[in-house]
Amino acid sequence: MPTLKTIIDYCDRRTRRSAFADYPGAWNGLQVENNGTVTKIGAAVDAGLEPFCLAVDAGVDLLIVHHGMFWDPARPLVGPYRERIEVLLRGNCAVYSSHLPLDAHPTLGNNAILARQSGLRPSRRFLRHEGEAIGTIAAARGLTRLDLRKRLSRHYPRLVCLEFGSRRPAEVAFCSGSGNSAVPALAAEGVDTLVTGELREEWFNVAQERSLNLYLCGHYATEVHGVQALAAELSRKFRLPWTFLATGNPL
Repeated sequence: MPTLKTIIDYCDRRTRRSAFADYPGAWNGLQVENNGTVTKIGAAVDAGLEPFCLAVDAGVDLLIVHHGMFWDPARPLVGPYRERIEVLLRGNCAVYSSHLPLDAHPTLGNNAILARQSGLRPSRRFLRHEGEAIGTIAAARGLTRLDLRKRLSRHYPRLVCLEFGSRRPAEVAFCSGSGNSAVPALAAEGVDTLVTGELREEWFNVAQERSLNLYLCGHYATEVHGVQALAAELSRKFRLPWTFLATGNPL
């Protein structure tokens, strides 16, 4: 049976965890440990009471999440915060978080998978955070914006399309989750088309004024991919079962 340390060390190397200066509070890596062994791997987008309960009920003793436990300032372990820890400790469930590393990864990352879902191959990176590029850009290869809309709608039924840019974009940019920092970066890249999760309301006017195509697929929906890809790879390498723990988050 593989040890928790063996699997965590592999995750750290595979995601290049130490290379990323993430947002304050992200705390990539092992956030809660178990008794030191792993028998079943789980994947979830968010750390939270419901995903933790689902994981323990499913017999998961290592849960991979994208959004970890420690975004907020330090706070007392009372109410739901105490319940989170209690559920994990009672269920012997470790938690490993990977935020920006699982957005940026060239094969396991949310953005690389978004590009592949669109039938495109990532060709260059953009949107740097502390020196590391998070987003990806792919050549459109004759793809029209109608083609792109149809391909995305197969995977994202709640797709929102703001189509004020070119009908035949030369390139398409991808930024999973929140795209608020990605829109201002498009002009410098010479790209007018972005696939992302969500945007603030004011970007509608910007899209009109700057002739942009913006495709909003849902924050949660665009960030299920990286944790699933990492969990599946761990399953193959260490010969362990894995499961995805969906919460039905519509946002």
